[in-house]
Amino acid sequence: MPGASAAAAEAERPLSARELAGFLAMVFGMFMAILDIQIVASSLTEIQAGLGASADEISWVQTSYLIAEVVMIPVSGYLARLLSTRILFVVSAVGFTAMSFACAIAWNVPSMIVFRALQGFLGGAMIPTVFATSFILFPGKRRASASVLIGLVATMAPTIGPTLGGWLTQMFSWHWLFLINLVPGVLVAVAVFILADFDKPDWSLLRGFDFAGLGLLALFLGSLEFVLEEGPRDDWFDDRTITLLAMTAAVAGPVFLWRAFRVKNPIVDLRAFADRNFSVGCLYSFILGIGLYGAVYIVPLFLARVRGYDSLEIGLVMMVTGIFQFMSAPIAGVMMRRMDPRIMLALGLSLFGTGVYLSTAMTAEWGYWELFAPQAIRGVSLMLCFMPINMLALGTLPPERIKNASGLYNLMRNLGGAVGIAVINTIITDRMALHWARLVESVNGARPEVAAYIESLAGRFDGSIAGDATAAAMKTIGGMVNQQATVMTFNDALLLMSMVFFGALLLMPLIRKPKQAVADAH
Repeated sequence: MPGASAAAAEAERPLSARELAGFLAMVFGMFMAILDIQIVASSLTEIQAGLGASADEISWVQTSYLIAEVVMIPVSGYLARLLSTRILFVVSAVGFTAMSFACAIAWNVPSMIVFRALQGFLGGAMIPTVFATSFILFPGKRRASASVLIGLVATMAPTIGPTLGGWLTQMFSWHWLFLINLVPGVLVAVAVFILADFDKPDWSLLRGFDFAGLGLLALFLGSLEFVLEEGPRDDWFDDRTITLLAMTAAVAGPVFLWRAFRVKNPIVDLRAFADRNFSVGCLYSFILGIGLYGAVYIVPLFLARVRGYDSLEIGLVMMVTGIFQFMSAPIAGVMMRRMDPRIMLALGLSLFGTGVYLSTAMTAEWGYWELFAPQAIRGVSLMLCFMPINMLALGTLPPERIKNASGLYNLMRNLGGAVGIAVINTIITDRMALHWARLVESVNGARPEVAAYIESLAGRFDGSIAGDATAAAMKTIGGMVNQQATVMTFNDALLLMSMVFFGALLLMPLIRKPKQAVADAH
C-alpha cells in the first residue's frame, strides 16, 4: 500500500546530526522553562524580602507567570504552523531570556509582576513545541528514545527545582534565580536558529487571524487560572474578585468553544478531541499534573511547616524522586519498546498511587529516611506514566495535527497541577479546622491524664522561664495539637491524591493501542 510504504520510508529515514543537535537544544530550553517555575516558587520568601512586598503581593510573582503561560501553551500550535518551529522557538527562548534579566533587575513588585507575566507568555511556547517536534522528528521505534529524554526533563525539572532554588538563594541571592537563565538561554536560541530547520512557515494563516478567539481564550484560561491559584487563599466565592472571574471563565469558555467550531482557521483547533485516545490521554495528562505538581507542593510544605526544614534541606529530600527517575529512565525506555503502553501506564499509575499512599502514614518525626521509599517509588512511577501517556495521546494522530494537539495536551497537565494544588490548599484549610477542633476536644483539662501532663510540663518550666509556668505549658500543648492537626491534614490530602491515581485505572478500557506500537511489536 502506498501509505504504508511512505510511512515505512519515513520511519527508516536517518536522523541527521544537525537535526539531533537542534532537537537537544530545544529540549534544554524546555528544561529551563519548566525549572524556572519551581526554583522561583521555592524562594518566594527571599524575593518578598528583597522587594519589600506583602504576602498577597508576592503570590502574584508566581500567579502572573502561570496565567500568561497557560494562555500561550494552546496557541503555540497555531504559531508553530504560522512561523515555523524554528522561528517560534527562537522568539520564545529570546523572550524568556530577556524577561529573566528584567526580573533580576526588577525595582519593585509591580515591575516584577509585569516581567514575570511576559516571561511566562513568551517562554510558554517552548514546552509544547518540543513535544510536537519529538513526534514529527522521531517516527517509529526511535520515538521511545525521544520520549525517555522528554519524560526525564519534564518530570525531573519540578523535582530538582526546590534544591537548586534553595542553593542559589542561600549561596548568592534571589536575583540568581533569574540570572542563571541568561547564558543558557542565549546558547539555546543561537543553537536552535542554526540547527533546527525542521519545517517551513505558512504565512497564509495570517489571513483571517482569529483575534476574537485569542481574546476569548485568554479570558477563559486566564480567569480560570486566577481562580484556581487565588481561590483557596481568598475563601473562594466569598471574595468578589474570585466570583467575578469565575463568572467570566464560565461565559468566555463556552463562547470560545462555539467560535472554535465556526471559524475557518481557529486559534486552537479542537478537532483532535475527536480522537478517543487523544481525549483520554489528555485526561491522563491532567491526572499526572495533579500528582506531579501536587506531590512536589505538599511534601515540601510538610517539611517546612512540621519539621522546620529550610529550602536546601527540603531540596535534598526531594532529590530522591529525581534520582530514581533518572535511574528508571533506561528501564522505562526498554519497556516502552517491548510492552503494550496500556500495561505500562497501568503499572505506573499503580506505583504512583502506592508511593503516595505510603506517605499517608506520616508523623511529625518523619524526615529523609522515612520519606525515602515513598519518594523512590514515586520517582520510578513517573517515567512509567509519562512515556505511555505521551504515546497513547499523540501516537494515533496524523502528523498535521500534532503541533496543535501538543499544545492542548500540555495545557491539560498544567491545568491538572493548578486544580490539584487548589484542591490541596482547600483540603488543608477545611481539614485543619476539623482536626484541630477534634483534638482540642480530646485535650481537655478536665481529663485527669491531661491535667497531669499540664502539671508535669508546668513543673519543668517552673523556675526556668520568666512568665507563668502553667501558661507556658498550655502554649506548648497548643503547639503540639497544631502540629498533629497539620500532619493529619497532610495525610488526608495525600490519601485523596492516591485515590485519584488508583481510580484512574478505571479509564484504561477506553484506550486503544496505537497502531505504531502494534507495528513496533512486530
